[in-house]
Amino acid sequence: MAKLEVYLPVGKERLRCGYTTGTCAAAAAAGAVRRLLTGEALPAVRVDTPAGISVEAELLDHAAGPDWASCAVRKDGGDDPDVTDGALIYARAERTDAPGVAIDGGTGVGRVTRPGLDQPVGQAAINSTPRRMIREQAERVMAEAGYTGGVLVTVSVPEGEKLAGHTFNPRLGIEGGISILGTSGIVRPMSEAALIDSLYLEQDMARAAGVTDLLMTPGNYGDSFAEGTLGLDLTHRCTCSNYLGMAIDHAAGLGFSSLLLVGHLGKLIKAAAGSMNTHSRVADGRRETLTAHAALAGGSPELLRALFDSPTTDAGVELLKKAGLLEPVMASIGAALEDQLRHRAGPELEIEAVFFSNQYGILGKTSGADRLLALHRV
Repeated sequence: MAKLEVYLPVGKERLRCGYTTGTCAAAAAAGAVRRLLTGEALPAVRVDTPAGISVEAELLDHAAGPDWASCAVRKDGGDDPDVTDGALIYARAERTDAPGVAIDGGTGVGRVTRPGLDQPVGQAAINSTPRRMIREQAERVMAEAGYTGGVLVTVSVPEGEKLAGHTFNPRLGIEGGISILGTSGIVRPMSEAALIDSLYLEQDMARAAGVTDLLMTPGNYGDSFAEGTLGLDLTHRCTCSNYLGMAIDHAAGLGFSSLLLVGHLGKLIKAAAGSMNTHSRVADGRRETLTAHAALAGGSPELLRALFDSPTTDAGVELLKKAGLLEPVMASIGAALEDQLRHRAGPELEIEAVFFSNQYGILGKTSGADRLLALHRV
């Protein structure tokens, strides 16, 4: 099968995109359900990803029995391979009495054991977007086959438990394997030097287009929140990825009047502690920072221990809300973030920030954020 021939200009390079484990699982599900309902073992299927890019995925290792069928797709990381690059992602389809499409994880797919993640405790670590993609693919095949019964799709990754040892899953409380991930369905190459060049290029182009007030997000989560919840115009939005400090430096050097940063608490809490490269390989400190600000707000020892043990900031936010301390803690983090951003930006660049969680929405703003938000609203 030909590799995905989609390229992105990243700095001076053209790097090839790949597709996520979620796209692999959705493609394998389409093939397995087709084999189950029609007996046809397709050589490949085409899947439309949330990024608007169609992926043709080769189907491998077909197998079937009286009431089940399975096949696999090999993960293609493009020019940004991670630990799952080359792994086989399997989907097994079975008929069920209950109508609709049920989704579960099998061998090598992790199971959620702690609250605060994308899926509830006890569920397979198959995130929301991949679940939707799997369901859509299965339902499409079922409709084409005229089948009105139910189907169970079980995703498995034979190497998954071994691969998970090279990820943050064990630390996050995801046991037994990898997560099936992907918000866009496409893996965008992230060569560090070339990526930084591309971040600078985005700003250069915005400045050349006459933009004086810059809107910046770390990536997909910030984009979605800025547009969907805050109603901001993303036409000239620039991305900082994990390189917040370098992005601020470049913006200041280009002479922008202001910079509004919109990001998830999990990213910006690191910046509040002074970490301007937020990649997990470089800096974390999320639980330590959250716990410290809760202590400043008078949190009990029991709460502080629970916060320190929280797998994600979203889980920590839930604990703070139950303790009645969410507002003071977020205000404290916002003040620290404001100090750090202004110190980095210097006196010539006005800089403000909005931070949020997917469950609770806006959690905090720096003191002048509302004025900059008004500049960027559609």
